[in-house]
Amino acid sequence: MQKITREQTHVITLHPRSGCSAGAIRGGHSVDTSMGKTPLEGLVMGTRSGDLDPAIIDLIASKEGLSTHDVESLLNTQSGLMGISGLTNDMKFLGQELREHDDRRVRLAIEVFCYRARKYVGAYLASMGGADAVVFTGGIGEHSADIRSRICAGLEWAGLTIDATLNQQAVGRECRISSEGSRLQAWVIPTNEELLIARDTVRCVLGEPHP
Repeated sequence: MQKITREQTHVITLHPRSGCSAGAIRGGHSVDTSMGKTPLEGLVMGTRSGDLDPAIIDLIASKEGLSTHDVESLLNTQSGLMGISGLTNDMKFLGQELREHDDRRVRLAIEVFCYRARKYVGAYLASMGGADAVVFTGGIGEHSADIRSRICAGLEWAGLTIDATLNQQAVGRECRISSEGSRLQAWVIPTNEELLIARDTVRCVLGEPHP
């Protein structure tokens, strides 16, 4: 079997948690990320709105009699899953509420959350001309089989199909969750930010270039 090198590997990362991000990585190098100058841009998050029409800020400020600073605070701390559901930013709790009560706002919050993530996957597939895998990490990405399944639903056109059994087994551990033969694979890989920070620190101290 021919060994695949780092330079030949292209992946899309999804880091869904209270603060969410997506990344496009070509040949081991990040070429795009969902977050902008601040974490507010991008995916729907626990309390952050993610992408929105810039004119919304002035509209809310005028309608509610708020300053632009107040609106920015609202978009950062009272929006996202919290704002849509009207309950909480805790995805585990929202999942329980949906199963037990089928609350329409909870259902909408989860659907919007997953739709936005899937939309970014599609955009990065287009911008990179395809990818080898979608990688889930972060709190929700590592522990919620339901959210992973919802995000991947509809990506069959890109060659991604989820193995339901593998997906259910992948809780907090590294595991492939795509079905055998999927052209686009899906993996769960637990995050290890401390290790990455330590490695980058050593490279900086030794003056080594980033790989």
